[in-house]
Amino acid sequence: MSEQPSGVSRRSVLAGSAAALGALGALALPGTASADPPDWSRAVVDSTMKRFTPAALGGWSYPIGLYLYGQYLFYRRTKEHKYLDYVVAWYDRFITDDGISNSFSSLDSMRAGQMLPLLYNETGNAKYRKAADQLRRRFDSYPRTSDGGMWHAVSRKEQLWGDGVYMAQPFLALYGKVFNDPTYCFEESAKNLDVYFGHLKEPAKGLIYHAYDATGSQPWATGPGKHSSFHWARAVGWFGMAAIDILEVLPADHPRRGDLIGIVQFLAEGYRRYQDPKTGRWYQVVDHGADAGNWLETSASSMYAFTLARGIERGYLPSSYAPVARRGYAGVLQKVSVGADGLTNLTDICEGTNVGDLAFYFGRKRLTNDFHGLGAFLIMNEQFTRRPV
Repeated sequence: MSEQPSGVSRRSVLAGSAAALGALGALALPGTASADPPDWSRAVVDSTMKRFTPAALGGWSYPIGLYLYGQYLFYRRTKEHKYLDYVVAWYDRFITDDGISNSFSSLDSMRAGQMLPLLYNETGNAKYRKAADQLRRRFDSYPRTSDGGMWHAVSRKEQLWGDGVYMAQPFLALYGKVFNDPTYCFEESAKNLDVYFGHLKEPAKGLIYHAYDATGSQPWATGPGKHSSFHWARAVGWFGMAAIDILEVLPADHPRRGDLIGIVQFLAEGYRRYQDPKTGRWYQVVDHGADAGNWLETSASSMYAFTLARGIERGYLPSSYAPVARRGYAGVLQKVSVGADGLTNLTDICEGTNVGDLAFYFGRKRLTNDFHGLGAFLIMNEQFTRRPV
């Protein structure tokens, strides 16, 4: 990972391209206790570290793993070891010389494992390799649908949720690269995206449904497709980021590489179609922007902006998507501010969410500084800091 330039301020983004951001109109910046920091990633990470010691950050979970991966990306840019030390201190609560004690009974429980190969590369400590090996072996016996899709959880029999691919498959692909296990890891991670996509996609909209039930027994699994009925924003965002992350390590000649690029292109068109023209962000239920009760959600908007920007950088998407990415980034920056205590606040982040009906999605809590949003924000901000579109 290459060293990155210094941070990009909110005002520079809003002022940098009048043509690209024109659809945003004259947006007033939210009130802040002080001027915008020169580097939003640093401000968010420093604020989180002031709020929580590693011991108080929370238990093993995918939102914490997502956040710490974002902090790791910031560390890779700055090379300031206190930021890596914080990540290591949290992981060392769970990992010993014997590895990790975890049954990994859900895909969600695997997401924090994304850092294990990275920590091994950073430290050379064998315990991170041992823990990564334990997680890798779990895939051999993890339950799957008849066509090979990994169940969202052992308790969610025969169910594939769009968010699940991000929880497990990027780890598997990265493990294959770092620890020289490419044949199984590359194929299995990419195959799962293909299988999930086949069940969840809605071609007319460029979106995916939240979940699929192979048995058709769930109350939300309506119709012949056996999928849920709505396009929940963060599930769509997880899916795009999963495709991007696997493409980062998949060999150029891998037979499924074209499929994953096609998924990025499919979703990018949906992102463009449903972006809110006033704010640049995206709605909690993506294609129901006109419905009363729907709201613009920050974590998914960060994910979409990241996926578009990385897709353009890697050549998966044409430059015509750059204005969409810039509007998305600028829109998310409208949701972060510095409070009177000098710490950052990131607002309108959806809480953890199961599959439900329209009222259920609209009624989810809108949180401030939730780790789903902080992690997605850092991933997005590091992308735009390193390579503005």
